[in-house]
Amino acid sequence: MSTKTSIEEKLTDAFRPEALQVIDESHLHAGHHHADSDHHAAFDGSGETHFRVRIVAESFAGLSRIARHRAVNALLAEELSSGVHALAIEAAAPGEPTRIKG
Repeated sequence: MSTKTSIEEKLTDAFRPEALQVIDESHLHAGHHHADSDHHAAFDGSGETHFRVRIVAESFAGLSRIARHRAVNALLAEELSSGVHALAIEAAAPGEPTRIKG
């Protein structure tokens, strides 16, 4: 199973979102240096290492931005410790502004 699919399934099961986008942005980071790579080699943009999550779920209502991010990060701890280098999170409750496109 791909990392993207794993992230989508975990977020769907845990938060039952009204809207969800998991965007693989790895290719946008080609040429960047990762501190955990050998000799600080430049990242070539391959693999599933950089993601953006846009999620709208009722379970985020009343939570601060930090609490929402902590909930998503805790859920995806396995992915973050095994290859995902960066995770941008845009979490909203229903009725809040979002950048999710239908």
